Amino acid sequence: MKRYAIYGAGSLGTVLGAYISKNGEKIELINRNEVHVDALNKNGAKIVGTAEFCVPVTAITPDEMTGKYDVILLLTKQLQNQQVVTYLKDYLADDGVIVTLQNGLPEPLIAEIVGKNRTMGCVVEWGATLSAPGVCTLTSNPDSLSFHMGKMDGISDEQFNMVKNLLELMCPVYEEENLLGARWSKLLINATFSGLGTVVGGTFGDVANDKKARKVAIRCIKEVIDVGRATGVEFAPVQGKNITKLFYYKNGFKRAIATMLIPIAMKKHKDIEPSMLQDLKKGKKCEIDSINGIVCEYGKKYNVPTPINDRIVEIVKKAQDGLLQLNKDNIDLFKDLL
Repeated sequence: MKRYAIYGAGSLGTVLGAYISKNGEKIELINRNEVHVDALNKNGAKIVGTAEFCVPVTAITPDEMTGKYDVILLLTKQLQNQQVVTYLKDYLADDGVIVTLQNGLPEPLIAEIVGKNRTMGCVVEWGATLSAPGVCTLTSNPDSLSFHMGKMDGISDEQFNMVKNLLELMCPVYEEENLLGARWSKLLINATFSGLGTVVGGTFGDVANDKKARKVAIRCIKEVIDVGRATGVEFAPVQGKNITKLFYYKNGFKRAIATMLIPIAMKKHKDIEPSMLQDLKKGKKCEIDSINGIVCEYGKKYNVPTPINDRIVEIVKKAQDGLLQLNKDNIDLFKDLL
């Protein structure tokens, strides 16, 4: 019998584990938060928001792990990947796979540790928030849930289909030949709406529906596209939409049109609260360096200016250090860049 686990079963992982369990497959939800684990075991995983159900699940802490797993779905923050993946290596079956559902560009480091033949990447096209121990709020519309999944060299069709069948217990899974392009497309969304959502202390919708924030957002989008193209990447469609065609501009008229499209494009995901903001509210370090920071890093490498992303990193790090409050007035900190 195959063994499956979700390592880092916080908001996204709990929702995913709940759907998989609800649809008849056994999977262990692993999290260091003992209060959350106890609540899951006692009351089940309760999903609220755009979906409403509660389902019994099996939850454990990392020190309770035993044996080998065929699939480990990785949902921890990238900050700890070196330590976490090294730890998980001992619990991975010889032909097992670690599937990273993280933000940013995490596959290369994971492949260094466990091998390309045991590394898969998956882009998550939905959002959730941990509302209370054992309770998660799904913040994306049920008809807009999807995964985009790719594989490193050496992954067999059997491994790929095993993971695909597992994830399809929640929502559609699209095989992504251009995994790097899908990663950059997700990075574009996160750098813009998670980055700026954190800056203003709000949701994706608070960015998309605010006139001032949209002016910053469209410039952020252009920076990510310029940097990604400089690296040679071809941006993959997001849920069937060509985002570079929709949002890239070379003149003021196209920029105005692209800016007007932002609220429409983000309508089904307007209630997503950035995971970085969730972390900062809990007094944790966030993964700004793996999102906007990685855009800045590649920008320097390829000589592409990234003033908006640089400013987002600066503001979020000040907030992380307790030097700045996160609120909507922070959008005015970009005035000199517009």
